Amino acid sequence: MATAVTGAADNKQEEGVPPVAGEQSLYHAAVAELVATLLFVYVTVGTVIGHKRQLQDVGALGVAWSFGGTIFVLVYISGGHLNPAITFGRLLARQVSPVKAALFVAAQCVGAVCGAALVRAVHGSHDYDRYGGGANVLSAGYSKAAGFAAEAAGTFVLVCTVLATDGPGSNQQLGPLAIGFAVFVVHLATIPITGTGINPARSLGPAVVVHHRAVWKDQWIFWAGPLVGAAIAVWKDQWRFRGAFAARAFDSRARRAGP
Repeated sequence: MATAVTGAADNKQEEGVPPVAGEQSLYHAAVAELVATLLFVYVTVGTVIGHKRQLQDVGALGVAWSFGGTIFVLVYISGGHLNPAITFGRLLARQVSPVKAALFVAAQCVGAVCGAALVRAVHGSHDYDRYGGGANVLSAGYSKAAGFAAEAAGTFVLVCTVLATDGPGSNQQLGPLAIGFAVFVVHLATIPITGTGINPARSLGPAVVVHHRAVWKDQWIFWAGPLVGAAIAVWKDQWRFRGAFAARAFDSRARRAGP
């Protein structure tokens, strides 16, 4: 997932850096994205499989804590995005270049597939396939529109949180904690509907490894919903800052005008 601590630094790292050093830094960041996303998918999808296999008492609350807690730890340690929707949001906000965004998304997707494959290797193909590989699917009784809306709304909350932790006056040291809690509460709200994607890479990895037709049928929801939610969050964030800037400008003119 995207972090607060990398947002402001991304632009600085891309300006005034020698080409060779810049390329090396970019590749190192991409490798970090791959490894962090691999660990994220391994821990969280492994929790989903273990919950269904042996830990029924864990329930949705435990699964939600697994996702939120893992995001907090990995974001705090790596400062990575770990989520194509957040990388897309940062691209729209002009915090990363198109090349960097494309490389990050590719790394995240590869990392997610590797993480899901590692879960299958640990738990065994029988149990992995039996429990659907921890893949996201639309729950029975919910329409595709409901699934899309749930994914878009959940990602909106997440990306708004990420962007808010970048804002002026924010405590960026607490950014990973805020992001982890956002992931936690969104999971509580959307697990019954879609199993909670809000991360296209997390949805893609298990789908590739388990490769059930039912998993691919609604895969578009777990890409379109998060990307739309991220775009709306960026628009809302930029509108908020434009409004704040206009208010400050009005106050400044009023003070100069005097009584």
